[in-house]
Amino acid sequence: MITVSLSMVLVSLALSLPLCRLVMQWAHKRGRLDTPGTEGHKQHTQAVPNLGGVGIFWALILPMVGALLASRLIPDDTWQGVLEPLQRHMPGLRRQSGMLVGMIVALTSMHILGLVDDRLRLAAKPKLLIQLLVATSLVIGCDIRVFQMLDQFGTIGFAASVAITVLWLTLITNAMNMLDNMDGLAAGVGSIIAGIYLIATLMGGQWFIASLAALLMGAQLGFLWYNFHPARLFMGDGGSLVIGMLLGIISIRTTYFDPQGEFGAGGNAAWYGLLMPAVVMAVPLYDFFSVTTVRYFLGRKIMGGDRNHFSHRLVRKGLSVRGAVLVIWLCTLATGLAGCMLPRLEAWQAIMMATQSGCVLLLLAVLEFSNAEKPVE
Repeated sequence: MITVSLSMVLVSLALSLPLCRLVMQWAHKRGRLDTPGTEGHKQHTQAVPNLGGVGIFWALILPMVGALLASRLIPDDTWQGVLEPLQRHMPGLRRQSGMLVGMIVALTSMHILGLVDDRLRLAAKPKLLIQLLVATSLVIGCDIRVFQMLDQFGTIGFAASVAITVLWLTLITNAMNMLDNMDGLAAGVGSIIAGIYLIATLMGGQWFIASLAALLMGAQLGFLWYNFHPARLFMGDGGSLVIGMLLGIISIRTTYFDPQGEFGAGGNAAWYGLLMPAVVMAVPLYDFFSVTTVRYFLGRKIMGGDRNHFSHRLVRKGLSVRGAVLVIWLCTLATGLAGCMLPRLEAWQAIMMATQSGCVLLLLAVLEFSNAEKPVE
């Protein structure tokens, strides 16, 4: 199981690398480039293709569709030789096929929305409305929900569970979308978070979700080869919305709390394991809430583009672009590893991990706001 799940990193990486290169070459020929200075949040000095999300998307979707078709069309007795270990996973994959179809539809919808937005610059409200509709359809259609214990309160409890899940999915989608503001930032942070979820799900014996996390990690790493500063390719909204939506789904489907004390291989998953998604996603959430707060007090549009993201603020403090990105990667890794361990810790250990994560965010705030200059208007 572990070998199969980990191999998905290599599968999507092997797809993402050539796909992103092909997209980059095609975009140059067709003039599909992101021009310097667009919307005040682009700092590059020359035109760069912004269709990297196409490579990321297909590196995810092709293995998903392939696995779905294989589970439905290939008889179990044909899985022999090196493929024999896959056979025992086919019944489980068939049981998950409805959810997989729902995820493919949701990710495709996000990808199309992102491509249209990259081309036409959609207004924030219709873009947000479409995201909410896609998230609601996925949550209700596939029953992907948090706090399902609220169902005991009847219709009100079910509605509350759906609403919280939809808001979480939309929040994470937009947090990752807004984090895509500097070379290598969103793909690097997304790869680290996907890797953290890969570890957590393998520890919990969730091979299906682990495979999704592995696919997402590999797809982003392949793109990152072309995106690290100085970037030759941008993902655009066609990539960031897909990454955010899939990270949101994975965060919901990862097991954090087992009241029977049977988490994974005999671990002890206490209630505070429910805090794991917020801790793992702490850095993107910090950026989202800090930049929207700055925009609010400046009287700017909350969902508009500018250069007040904390990556930009770190650069204005004197860090290089690569330096700022590496600092944020390391902060993501620190909070992510702490969050990954939460379900298996005693209460006092969980408090220490939470304190450590809080200190990481506090360190970011100190770096940003000590002798702070006025935000860019």
